Amino acid sequence: MSEAWQEAGRGPWNQSSTGGFVLTSLFNESPMHLFLFIMVVVVYTLAMAGNTAMVFLIWADARLHTPMYFLLSQLSFLDIFFTSVTIPKMIAGFLFGWTSISFVGCGAQMFFFMFFGATECLLLALMAYDRYVAICNPLRYPSLMSHQTCLLMVAASWLGGSLNASIQTALTLQFPYCGSRKIAHFFCEVPSLLRLVCADTASYEHVLFVTGVVVLLLPIAFITMSYAFILAAVLGMHSVEGRRKALATCSSHLTVVNLFYGPLVYTYMLPASYHSPGQDDVVSIFYTVLTPMLNPVIYSLRNKEVTGAMKNVIGKCGMGKIA
Repeated sequence: MSEAWQEAGRGPWNQSSTGGFVLTSLFNESPMHLFLFIMVVVVYTLAMAGNTAMVFLIWADARLHTPMYFLLSQLSFLDIFFTSVTIPKMIAGFLFGWTSISFVGCGAQMFFFMFFGATECLLLALMAYDRYVAICNPLRYPSLMSHQTCLLMVAASWLGGSLNASIQTALTLQFPYCGSRKIAHFFCEVPSLLRLVCADTASYEHVLFVTGVVVLLLPIAFITMSYAFILAAVLGMHSVEGRRKALATCSSHLTVVNLFYGPLVYTYMLPASYHSPGQDDVVSIFYTVLTPMLNPVIYSLRNKEVTGAMKNVIGKCGMGKIA
């Protein structure tokens, strides 16, 4: 510990010497911020309802018991938990002033945020492989995308997410934190926590970059390569209807990929000098609540099978009430 830190009264502390951290509220009490807070609550509610409905529809309708929709149900399942790791705490902090979070609680929030986030990154890449097989090798699709293969793909995503979260959480929490316990963010995210560290984090930032390459850039490269092959196959199709259907299905997945990966690349791959707390808050809103809300909308509005299943379930519920 340097003399400058001692003179400033900002000596290092850890979980044994303090109650934890204090999170910065995303909103203040101004009318505009109150409106924005209400909007976030509405979007979070829609995200929970939409993803829960998507999981239920895929489970309830036998026509959706295919590899693509099985992976989509896993995506919705992940989004339910991914957005719930951070947003309820943010809501409670604004409404009741519960902005403090214990050291252990902060570590748990960090772990589950990275766990579900990294798992979703890997799953989105594997969903691109599913589309590649369906369009480029349709005759081999049943064998290449068997139920066992789908289960292995999902298990690999969850295992990769767990490994990434375990490494990053353990390394982040082993640093000494100094003086101020106030995190300039509305949840415990690695870049914001590193600003409170009173030690050299250069080596760890290299580790973060490597994990970012594995979890973000490699999946992006895999998705790009998959869609390059898909585009070549689509351009070679003689059927206009076949082209339209293939492009509609792939465009939904590409939209979700861009909305999710883009903000994450900004947060975890750009140097700290390109960041500010205000910018990080805005960017984080995209992947913590906005993208999970848009995922079921994007996949359902442009998909006749999902909308058909929705009408079928609503019709059954209506007939049940009449009976």
